[in-house]
Amino acid sequence: MYETNYHKAGSTAEAGDLISKSDDAKILGGGQTLLPTMKQRLAAPSDLVDVTGIPELQGISESGGGVSIGAATTHSEVASSDLVKQKLPGLAALASGIGDPAVRHMGTIGGSVANNDPAADYPAALVALGASVVTNKRELGAEDFFTGLFETALDEDEIVVSVNFPGAAASAYSKYPNPASRYAMAGVFVAKSSDGSVKVAVTGAGQDGVFRMGEMETALGGNWSPDAVAGIAPAADGLLSDLHGSAAYRSNLVTVMAKRAVAAAS
Repeated sequence: MYETNYHKAGSTAEAGDLISKSDDAKILGGGQTLLPTMKQRLAAPSDLVDVTGIPELQGISESGGGVSIGAATTHSEVASSDLVKQKLPGLAALASGIGDPAVRHMGTIGGSVANNDPAADYPAALVALGASVVTNKRELGAEDFFTGLFETALDEDEIVVSVNFPGAAASAYSKYPNPASRYAMAGVFVAKSSDGSVKVAVTGAGQDGVFRMGEMETALGGNWSPDAVAGIAPAADGLLSDLHGSAAYRSNLVTVMAKRAVAAAS
């Protein structure tokens, strides 16, 4: 690991000020991606700005019939929240399957969405549920926030403050995890809103990260059952292909995970 300067910010304003005054600062949440990358000397930020102690980045609350989750809230807190379980059971289940207990007790929802790993779980939930990301500067819809592989619409000095999820009539997530990393080789989040509209978002399989399955959404809008998506799969073109699984394999996994997610939501 290269030498770096550590700062513990007490507010988002202080964090933003520290970032603006640094040559190449990085925000430190749970550090589950950043710290291993630094240890391998693949990243060398001049400064680390720890935001985990900022009060406004903490906690889970009901908001407009949905749920607002502070960016520094851990995966474990999301998974164990009675409010999340009641309002968005699919999101609670998703959080309970991230990594292992050590990762879940350290990793944060804000860090995960800001990193936008193509195999991370949360992006699928944000897109399917129509969530918005609140920063210290603005509020962005999930589909505007995620812009590509490890890329988001965040500016260099922009800090994720919270993630706001609308309520849903039904929601569920199913993934096929890599046995070692527990990252999704293919994960599907399905959500049905109170007006009956359906969204299906896929993570872990796309070369550009999270994406929606419009054909599945249409099918489920007319028939909310696993059978409705049984014959639907994304084209292998544009899907990830690596030593863990080919694009064709991931295409099939998307169908299987979608069926399981719909069954769980039902």
